[in-house]
Amino acid sequence: MSTEDLEDYEAESELVLYREYRDVAPMFRYVVETERRFYLANRVEQRTVGADGRSWIELDLHDAWVWDMYRTNRFVASVRVVTFKDVNVEELPREEIP
Repeated sequence: MSTEDLEDYEAESELVLYREYRDVAPMFRYVVETERRFYLANRVEQRTVGADGRSWIELDLHDAWVWDMYRTNRFVASVRVVTFKDVNVEELPREEIP
């Protein structure tokens, strides 16, 4: 497989993923962005935890969809995310979902 073939494959995979996102977004209430992933979820529980002078964020997402073109099944019942980086949780307005 050439570099060009690989780039074409990745571009096509990203387009398929975007179309899936556009189709499933109306099923979800929240958008969650972390430094590693992008999620859609219907319930989000967020906690800030600290120990030894360091803090981190724990997220529990329920009824979720994961933006990851390498996953065969992007729908998951629950996801637990632990991160030391920024997290953005945004509630989607029902009329504005793409």
